[in-house]
Amino acid sequence: MASSQKTQHFAPVDGGWGWMIVIACFFVTVCTRAVTRCISVFFVEFQSHFTEDYTRTAWIHSIVDSATMLCAPLGSFIGNRLSCRVVIIMGGVFASTGLILSSFATSLEYLYLTLGILTGLGFALCYTPAVAMVGKYFYRRKALAYGMAMSGSGIGTFILAPVVQFLIDQYSWRGALLILGGIVFNLCVCGALMQPITVTKDLIKSPELSEEELIYKAQEKDSEEVSKFNKCSCCPSRTEYSFLLMPDFLLLAVSFLFLAYGCSPPFVYLVPYAISVGINHQEATFLMSILGIINIIGNITFGWLTDRRFLKKFRIFCYLLAVGMDGLSCLIIPVLRTFSLLVPFSVTFGYFDGAYVALMPVITADVVGVTQLSSALGVVYFLHAIPYLVSPPIAGLLVDSTGSYTAAFLISGASMIFSSSLLLFGNLVKKLRKKQEGRLPAESNPKLQIWNNSTVPYIVAGETDQKAV
Repeated sequence: MASSQKTQHFAPVDGGWGWMIVIACFFVTVCTRAVTRCISVFFVEFQSHFTEDYTRTAWIHSIVDSATMLCAPLGSFIGNRLSCRVVIIMGGVFASTGLILSSFATSLEYLYLTLGILTGLGFALCYTPAVAMVGKYFYRRKALAYGMAMSGSGIGTFILAPVVQFLIDQYSWRGALLILGGIVFNLCVCGALMQPITVTKDLIKSPELSEEELIYKAQEKDSEEVSKFNKCSCCPSRTEYSFLLMPDFLLLAVSFLFLAYGCSPPFVYLVPYAISVGINHQEATFLMSILGIINIIGNITFGWLTDRRFLKKFRIFCYLLAVGMDGLSCLIIPVLRTFSLLVPFSVTFGYFDGAYVALMPVITADVVGVTQLSSALGVVYFLHAIPYLVSPPIAGLLVDSTGSYTAAFLISGASMIFSSSLLLFGNLVKKLRKKQEGRLPAESNPKLQIWNNSTVPYIVAGETDQKAV
């Protein structure tokens, strides 16, 4: 029976095979996000080989990033109806094929199709389902698990940036892309590790569950009827995307748009900027490696810290701090014109980039709940698509027109600071409204209520349960 292949639990296992899911997601982020970042190492090679300007060359990185995010809902959709395992293996084949075909490129337009669209589509099918799987296996250690999984982006950048430069020196950019295609094919192995998980249907004769387990189970119970409909239909139900009408999610989504616009140009133009101020290729590439390794520390330490009880309720403010610090780092980069000054930038930007990347799925889950996390992440990453598409070319246009990187980095930093400020303002307004409304009677607004409907207990868990009662 198909159901016998799935593991059943009252609540996320917070361990066990969950750690294998974390490891698989770690390597997915290495093969998707780290490889995307390392495309900036090819920037100068593409520009010189095809004799093109900054703007046209920057479209390659933009299309990869935007295709990855634009197709994220497709990854969630297929994963919800088939399985994460199937969709990740499918994505691994597409991404690897795109990189291998890119090694035979004869023009930038060719690279737009192969390295941009085909590889980006493959990354989209892998990334969102893998990230969502971690949330299904963890609750108490969710931020730590996500920190470890998302650190693949930093570790991958640290290792791959000098490796890619070495491969370019030894085998040219064509050979480097061909080898990267083989590395990325390991996404299929990561997909094979994605063991599906379901939640047991009955609560009777179960040991006394903690509040967190009851809340999680309530969410799963509420989604059962939705899941029955989804399995019988190729179209997503309205309930599946009901979070789109939540004011908290809408505010989060708008802030993500500005964040996505600001965070991309530093990764694309850090190496070219360093070379333009007289730093050699090896040291410029090493800046990306430093950024990558510090990114890991940000992933794990912020994940661990925000899992502590005294910080758990302040996760959103930790996220805002990280985004704001990244923005400030971008504002000062135009005055950093030596390798010794750019190293502190790589350290600061890398640390806080790792911090907010690890917290993005966590705060999204806090807003929409675990049962809708996969669909919500698909929408969140979809919202990154347009900013990722336009921000590097706009920055390249500014570089071409002004002859300087200053305007590009200043706009990038300002966009990230605005993203953080907008979300901070929204949360402060929400807290002020709650204070003005005052507390409702305890019996009418409990944190957790358990009702008996016939013989089956039904749980209502404050804001965490999204079902309309």
